[in-house]
Amino acid sequence: MSPEPPSAPPSPIESAAPSTWARVLAIGSVLLGGAAGGLIGFAFIDIQCQGDCDTWTGIGALVGALVGALGLAIVAVLTLRAIGEWRALEAQRQLADDD
Repeated sequence: MSPEPPSAPPSPIESAAPSTWARVLAIGSVLLGGAAGGLIGFAFIDIQCQGDCDTWTGIGALVGALVGALGLAIVAVLTLRAIGEWRALEAQRQLADDD
């Protein structure tokens, strides 16, 4: 009979990661921000340009979409990290209260 390996003590904190719903909302907001930025970039160039401006309007839409999505991605990452940190601190407080 072989000895059983020692089992690790159960972790009191399951996960401090944000919920799946929060991550889905973050991805949705990045996509929505990219779409809004693309529309703004398109409109900005379309208003200023006269004649054949398809290339410039496309570039404006692309740059606007990238800037909008990048900006909202930064906000989403910071928000998700704050949620994770808040959950970790809350779990630590509960452990301290249990002791």
